[in-house]
Amino acid sequence: METPTLWWLLAGVAVLAELLTGTFYLLMLALGLAAGALAAHAGLGTLVQTLSASAVGMGAVLACYLVRKKPAGAPSARADRSVNLDVGEIVTISQWNPDGTATVRYRGTLWTALHRPGATPRPGAHRVAELVGSRLLVEPLDAAHPADPADPA
Repeated sequence: METPTLWWLLAGVAVLAELLTGTFYLLMLALGLAAGALAAHAGLGTLVQTLSASAVGMGAVLACYLVRKKPAGAPSARADRSVNLDVGEIVTISQWNPDGTATVRYRGTLWTALHRPGATPRPGAHRVAELVGSRLLVEPLDAAHPADPADPA
């Protein structure tokens, strides 16, 4: 069997494994194996084929990792409105318990609410900042969006 054919077969096996497992990084490794096949077609030696396959594969995996990595200041999925539609909703808290929790009626059922650390628990309207398990982490409505002095309302 010719060397380029072996590289192409390995790339095909990596693509097939990716389709079966859903591991996107296997596609990046398949790109590296394709680079090894192209090096073999160019008539380069086995060492250069292996080095080009590993360099392209590792570079593609690293690039994929860096592109998919979240920025440092990005909110967690628990606090992201596009992931969790409860974030940003308004709840009314009538009283806080001594342990720092409150029971609120939200979406037709009772939920346990926690106040955001650093905020003083007080009754009134609160905005859901994120979900922590099955609890709502809330912040006072005036702290979440302070009133604009230019806004007459």
